[in-house]
Amino acid sequence: MLARTDAMPDDTLHAIATKKAFRHLLPLLMAVFFIAFVDRTNVSLAKHSLEISAGIDAAAYGLGAGLFFVTYALLEIPSNLVLYRVGPRIWISRIAITWGIISSAMLMVDSPAVFYILRMLLGAAEAGIYPALMYVVATWFAHSDRSRAVSLVALAAAIGGVVANPLGGAIIAGTAEWPWLDGWQWMFLLEGIPAVLIGLVIFFRLPNSPADARWLSGDEAAVLAERAVGEVEPQPTVRRTLAAIVSTPFILALAAIYFLSQVANFGIIFFTPAIVAGMIGPNIQIIGLITGLVGLGGVTGLLVTPSILKRLGEILTVAIYSSAVLIFSLLFGIVDNNIFKLVTLALIGTFVIGSVPVYWPIIMKRLTGRTAAAGFAFLNTVGLAGGFVGPYFFGLSEVVTGSAASGVSVVVLAALGMALLTPLLYFGVRKFDRSRAGEYEEAGFGK
Repeated sequence: MLARTDAMPDDTLHAIATKKAFRHLLPLLMAVFFIAFVDRTNVSLAKHSLEISAGIDAAAYGLGAGLFFVTYALLEIPSNLVLYRVGPRIWISRIAITWGIISSAMLMVDSPAVFYILRMLLGAAEAGIYPALMYVVATWFAHSDRSRAVSLVALAAAIGGVVANPLGGAIIAGTAEWPWLDGWQWMFLLEGIPAVLIGLVIFFRLPNSPADARWLSGDEAAVLAERAVGEVEPQPTVRRTLAAIVSTPFILALAAIYFLSQVANFGIIFFTPAIVAGMIGPNIQIIGLITGLVGLGGVTGLLVTPSILKRLGEILTVAIYSSAVLIFSLLFGIVDNNIFKLVTLALIGTFVIGSVPVYWPIIMKRLTGRTAAAGFAFLNTVGLAGGFVGPYFFGLSEVVTGSAASGVSVVVLAALGMALLTPLLYFGVRKFDRSRAGEYEEAGFGK
């Protein structure tokens, strides 16, 4: 390993250490979130089968899909405070193993009540995974590298969205003649196993901090930690930490925008197969394939967003992406052509999913220590509330109108709210950056 010398300035050493961190950490973080997203969304392919086998109609399905996010959201902050205490290695491993077991247990759904219970248990098991991954990014990477790291983690989820539906459709079709279980039950069973396996890999391979990484020299670990979190200062109490978070205007504005983006995001995720089925009929393999192609929009958004972010800045990018979602969701309802509608769904995904690397660096730049752990969890908690609201109102819209496609009207309202809230985020960030040298630093916010 390389050690710091007079011929190797800090910037060079940091660049070398950062490349090592990307090479060793990001595959683990991407793998765990990829599997999480597959397990989180495979229920969308089982929607039709659940209606036949368990009497779960569109409204009950939308409620059950959303209930996952209720327990997920309620346990986000406690989960990340535990992570801060025990370290990412143990806690992320625990999350993955328990959610894998419960995801497989979804094969036991035989009534709406069982569906609701298992979805809530799955949310409780998975609570904290995304802010935990963001906490790892924040404690390993400098601000200039975080948007790329966040993009890669989110890209894994987007690829999961592309792969999950064709894979799930293939499993359901391929196991239809297998004994003991129906195809949808085999899908839940088989797709839960990788989560348990990645949890074990995380336990043995993920360092808690740069200082614990065997593949870094002492100087490399020190420069990574210094550039990522700076000097470690005494941490405020949990009560003071939470009070500071919920009283900071820019965090509240950011959380509100993130909430609305997730209303749109998860409504589209959980109902795109139903929208496609309304266009082409109930061929599960074709539905899975087309839904996967629509998901390519999210992959595209995540690939191009870091470059756009560097050119336009965070707030302007939020404004442009919100406006784009509004425009394309309106076009979806106006133009009566199935091919055009599928293209606009992909474009909605491009800008909704592509905005993820914009939101998180805004908050990462300004929080440290326990405040960072709690702040990331707070942001994701509010976003997950959107994960409940989106599928629930999509389901209600389908019941009222008889068409799954009518749920895109929910996206129109969410995008309009995002656009209107963006100026509040701009002024909140400006106020925070001007005043954080005083009271905010005392509450544990970054310098």
